[in-house]
Amino acid sequence: MEPSTTTGHLLGYIRVSTGKQDEQLQRDALDHAGVLKRNRYIDHGISGAKKERPALDALLADLATGDVVTVYKLDRIGRSTAHVAALIEELTQRGVHIRSLSDGLDSTTPTGKAMLQMLAIFAELERSFIQERTMAGLAAARAQGRVGGRPKKVNDAKHRQAQTLRDAGESVPDIAKTLGVSVSTVYRVTKAARDSLDAN
Repeated sequence: MEPSTTTGHLLGYIRVSTGKQDEQLQRDALDHAGVLKRNRYIDHGISGAKKERPALDALLADLATGDVVTVYKLDRIGRSTAHVAALIEELTQRGVHIRSLSDGLDSTTPTGKAMLQMLAIFAELERSFIQERTMAGLAAARAQGRVGGRPKKVNDAKHRQAQTLRDAGESVPDIAKTLGVSVSTVYRVTKAARDSLDAN
């Protein structure tokens, strides 16, 4: 393995989703890597999908140029390939290195830097695939007469009926009860109709 060179501190990050899942395994790996216990940040009971990670946020805030973030596996620090790549890019721009022990990745070495570049390429591909699938899904929905967004609470017929009843002097609560919608909805659709008429 290539020698790594750094002038900063070794800082470790541990994340476990439930109980003591694989915490000891991660602790042992950081011990072997020479990361002091006082330089470790640990998030307990936090799944990979969660955005809120207090210990990781604290670690990112404490980092300085030349420091090395050490983890057991890359999936400990990110929610997805794209998220890991974005985080690594941010750290690289700050002059911070990352070392993933079980993945054999060390950005302080030439090979490690090349691996990170490949990771960024795959993350970009993942983003492209997701975007392509999303666009294809929307196109298919439009072809079947469906559109995105929240469904309307009041269709055109109810809209006209609400305006007619209000113009006839019916109270808004009674109109809402008749149409089976909320009072605020009646105010919204009838106000919109009056504004439209005023504009003409």
